[in-house]
Amino acid sequence: MPIRIGLVTGEYPPLQGGVGDFTRELGRALTQIGHAVVVVTSSPVKGEAPDSPLPVERIVPRWTNACWPILAEAVRRLRLDVLNIQYEPAAYSMQIGINLFPWWFKRQSNRVPVVTTFHDLLVPYLFPKAGSLRRKIVELLARHSQAVIVSNEEDRLQLTSQLANSAGRGASSRHTVHLIPIGSNIHPILPSGFDRDRERARWGAGRHDWLIAYFGFLNMSKGGLTLLRAIGLLIHDRLPARLLLVGGRTGSSDPSNAHYAAEVDRVVSQLGLTERMRYTGYVDPMQVTQAMTAADVIALPYADGVSFRRGSLMAALAHGKAIVTTRPRVPIPQLVEGENCVMVPSEDPGALSAGIRRVMAEPGLQARLEAGARALAQQFTWDRIAAHTAEVYRGVAP
Repeated sequence: MPIRIGLVTGEYPPLQGGVGDFTRELGRALTQIGHAVVVVTSSPVKGEAPDSPLPVERIVPRWTNACWPILAEAVRRLRLDVLNIQYEPAAYSMQIGINLFPWWFKRQSNRVPVVTTFHDLLVPYLFPKAGSLRRKIVELLARHSQAVIVSNEEDRLQLTSQLANSAGRGASSRHTVHLIPIGSNIHPILPSGFDRDRERARWGAGRHDWLIAYFGFLNMSKGGLTLLRAIGLLIHDRLPARLLLVGGRTGSSDPSNAHYAAEVDRVVSQLGLTERMRYTGYVDPMQVTQAMTAADVIALPYADGVSFRRGSLMAALAHGKAIVTTRPRVPIPQLVEGENCVMVPSEDPGALSAGIRRVMAEPGLQARLEAGARALAQQFTWDRIAAHTAEVYRGVAP
């Protein structure tokens, strides 16, 4: 039976950010299996909004408690069966209004269930020295939602533990934390007549160069500085390494990324990498696909370890690329060393450079990793993600 779904997100195109892109792709996939979806997001931003495959309500001026009656009125007016909050604190400008909305909404005797999808478990800003209260605000969002979804095993374990601990203190904990990995926001579709050698030359790489790509915004958790130092080591050893940074330098939601990008510029200058690096800047999905297809290796040196919550990992898998990344904090059985990725310690430029060398030098390894990535990507298609998500909605819908 079709469900009328509201997807709430603090960012949505034209704003740049993975949560907005995820919301678009999930909504599109849900409509393809017969459900009605509308996106509820922030008030209009500067710049022309691209055509959306979904109806969009750009009606929330601020994500303080002022958003509560606006969201409630949208639920009534749109006759929604379920409201699914896409939660990542930076997307809501680090405000806590969205965290408290499910608690307030239930107190208004509303029977429409709220489901929260946690894209990470980072905490919002409250006030200086807020300490553990910030974590409790995230717990509150989970406890008062009728269902909870996370994208990776590490977050599932952490949130399950937090909810169990709060239940031990007298709060109710009736939740199963549903694990539904994200998919790739970039579909691997190349334009007619694509020429890989020409694309490589566009980014300064010849046929025999090692073109190493990094996809996504620059921020501390993604290990950009570790990557730069690893490239520096390869160049120091006179290897033909070139680095291509694919995508925008910073997202629309998190201004701290700009400070990190400035530090990246300083290290690039310090290591003398300017001639060996190229930036695509923020480009459309097909241009991302062209750049990734041109690369020999995708390097994803996450400081906190590889995780299925990372859209850049999902894009690299979907494009069937040889991936060098960092070991996960919590074991991920689907990631198999030497079969669909090479894994190295976090924040270790020497280990990262050795991993890249191994891919480029070990006979057959690059091709094996590419085939393994394509096979693993089939577990994270949007039709599967939408079907699983709809099952969660059905479990709470009246």
